[in-house]
Amino acid sequence: MQALIFDGNEAVFQAHRPDPTPPPGEALIRPLRMGVCSTDLELCRGYMRFRGVLGHEFVGVVEKVTGPKGQNLIGKRVVGQINCVCGRCDMCLGGLREHCRQRTVLGILDRDGCFASRFVLPVVNLLEVPDSVDDDHAVFTEPLAAAYQILRQLTIEGRPYVTVLGDGRLGLLCAQVMTQLNATVRLVGKHPEKLALCEKWGVKHRLLDDVGLRQDQDIVVDCTGSASGLKVAMQMVRPRGKIVMKTTVAPQAAGSEIVDLSPLVIHEIQVIGSRCGPFPDALHALAAGKIDVLSLISRRMKLADGVEALRVARQRDVIKVLLEP
Repeated sequence: MQALIFDGNEAVFQAHRPDPTPPPGEALIRPLRMGVCSTDLELCRGYMRFRGVLGHEFVGVVEKVTGPKGQNLIGKRVVGQINCVCGRCDMCLGGLREHCRQRTVLGILDRDGCFASRFVLPVVNLLEVPDSVDDDHAVFTEPLAAAYQILRQLTIEGRPYVTVLGDGRLGLLCAQVMTQLNATVRLVGKHPEKLALCEKWGVKHRLLDDVGLRQDQDIVVDCTGSASGLKVAMQMVRPRGKIVMKTTVAPQAAGSEIVDLSPLVIHEIQVIGSRCGPFPDALHALAAGKIDVLSLISRRMKLADGVEALRVARQRDVIKVLLEP
């Protein structure tokens, strides 16, 4: 099979690699669409010290299932939660399965990802995609679920002022999701051509250079993908406000600058880490047409051109790159 891997030094396309064999309880999946994520780019810069097949955003068809459970999914289109858990540790038993102490994570931690002709994932992680949701929409389920996780983590009082910081792939999704709150929402970024998408969604938007850093926002969601995002967020949020962190960067990408965290103490700011989210909520939103994802697609490329796709995804004017087999 074909696969796009990170070997510890660089991303490499492999044209001939053995197909994986699903262990008991897992399914063999043939991807139909795959999405390039900022996390994939950070992995190629050393994040998580990952080695193996990249990729964790997909919609695909189940070709084989090992074991009695999940046989009904064979031939079905599915998306899949990326955290593969043991179900037995204290985190799993305590309702924190995404933080399982033995977990592997698709294309991120100790498990080959979906940028391949075939890959495997536990049956319990899979959700069948409704017929009303086409492949171009379904491939956004994982990042959209991450955006919906914010709604689960926030307690909204009154009508707060919310800033989504960063106009990249995730920021544009989070801005749309946050408008479902009883809140005044704006997206702040550096790229006029990306911010222009907000016009069709009715979302307020501003260039970062035009925004006064007055510590007047109740909630700031950092989707910058930059080590400097937290510093800017602290300059925007009010005392006793909340910062939701969506940014992950490789240690070397953070540079040598030391971020002064004293404002968190002085202003009693609450920082909330936010990672994976509810797939059913994301699929429901896609089926209902609540979220515009098609406008985010910048390029479509073949898996065989995966190395180039990673390069393209880093370009300033590119939002989302989709891979096809």
